[in-house]
Amino acid sequence: MGKVVGFEISSQNPKEATKFYQEVFGWNIGEENWDYWPVSTGETSINGGIAKGPSDYPKGTRIQIEVDCIETALEKAKASGAMVVREKMEFETFFLAYLADPTGNGIGLIEKK
Repeated sequence: MGKVVGFEISSQNPKEATKFYQEVFGWNIGEENWDYWPVSTGETSINGGIAKGPSDYPKGTRIQIEVDCIETALEKAKASGAMVVREKMEFETFFLAYLADPTGNGIGLIEKK
């Protein structure tokens, strides 16, 4: 628990962002799915994605941290001053939630199924 497993770069122009990171850093950008482009940064690196940012958090970079239980992690985070930005969402192979730490930094929480 607590291992950084990915990143997400939010942008209001994700197509331009994907082009930038591909051209400048040679990142392999996958096919878009629901305004999200998966990113492979190399064999020994942490991978992530580029997404169209929501209106309340339109841009920035979030790390994604794997937890055993999102509900427990959110409760601990709230008790320590964090704000829940997106409650637990379900995807095919994992659950995801977003929070902002007490200083405003965005964090994604990943719980594998």
